[in-house]
Amino acid sequence: MRKTNTQKTAKFHKALSLTIHMMIGAVIGYFIGEQVSKTGLFDLPLPQILLAYGLLVLGVSLLLILVTILHEMGHLVFGLLTGYRFVSFRVGSLMWIKQEGRLRCRRLTLAGTGGQCLMAPPPMVDGRYPVVLYNLGGAIMNLVSVPLFIGLWVLLSFNPWAALLMALGAALSLGFALFNAIPLKTRLLSNDGQNTIELRKNQAAMRAFWLQLTINARLAEGARLKDLPGDWFAVPSDEDMQNGIVAAIGVIAANRLMDEHRFMEAEQLMARLKNMPSAIAGLHRGLMACDRIYCELMGENRPELINSMLSPQQVKFMKAMGKFISVARTQYALALLHGKDQTAADGWKARFERIARSSPYPGDTQGEGELIALAAQRGAGN
Repeated sequence: MRKTNTQKTAKFHKALSLTIHMMIGAVIGYFIGEQVSKTGLFDLPLPQILLAYGLLVLGVSLLLILVTILHEMGHLVFGLLTGYRFVSFRVGSLMWIKQEGRLRCRRLTLAGTGGQCLMAPPPMVDGRYPVVLYNLGGAIMNLVSVPLFIGLWVLLSFNPWAALLMALGAALSLGFALFNAIPLKTRLLSNDGQNTIELRKNQAAMRAFWLQLTINARLAEGARLKDLPGDWFAVPSDEDMQNGIVAAIGVIAANRLMDEHRFMEAEQLMARLKNMPSAIAGLHRGLMACDRIYCELMGENRPELINSMLSPQQVKFMKAMGKFISVARTQYALALLHGKDQTAADGWKARFERIARSSPYPGDTQGEGELIALAAQRGAGN
């Protein structure tokens, strides 16, 4: 009964959150519609409408980049203020990462995220450390920028097009702030507000979040998962795995087994994680499914099982994440060992090498290269 009530409460909270988000979107949409009408856009001749529309799309795209940068800067500023150390800053697929005391530009494409600022956390004291300002810093920065855009909107009101862009900037900033601060769990990831709530009420989540940030910082320095302390990768209990932040540790534990080439154990753990009721994020589930496919290819390589793993949803996910290094590795192994298509395999290997050259995590890249080599050896032996 408790589990049923918990599920009902979670569904209610999710429905309420989605309703609030839709209402906010409707209000913002109405406000922007009013601003568009003031430009007289639809009273122009068709060629001018098309030109104006194209310029407007360009303006909105630039505003989205600006608002994303402000959001990630919020995480950075409030992280630094609360004792965190800079590791990386990503907007779109461009990432600036600190390695060997220098900032280096790398590329990382992660579906479902427009940007990300990752930092190394301060030491835990009695199992705690500051988490609220770091997680909500992006929303705070977006919220602070709203009155700045509104001020520019008022100053530029004599020019309806410039005023429209400033109104869009205010709307996007407010939207970013509220959509990230109001707790919401999507199919792929949880937002900053949801993470903050989970961290504040769950001690296991506090430790798991600390571990994830610390592991990421070590990977940025060139370490590999297999070289890090083993107790960092203890698989949480089934009960703790009901928390999305804690559940990520189970996925990372499976990643470590992959790095150690313990494919049978990795597959067993991933099968358990897939089948157990847990809060593993959709992004992690999709990547984990890729690793399971690779393990099967390197094991018994049963065509019917691999075909069942390649569900329409998984194929769509792998297509969207085709620039992610572990997905490219699995696609190569699939083409070589399942599809028996050397041309396709060569194409995926070339893509893998392009991704590897700009990958931000050298140790992870080295490990993925080893998995590519093992698949190639397996293909040569068949």
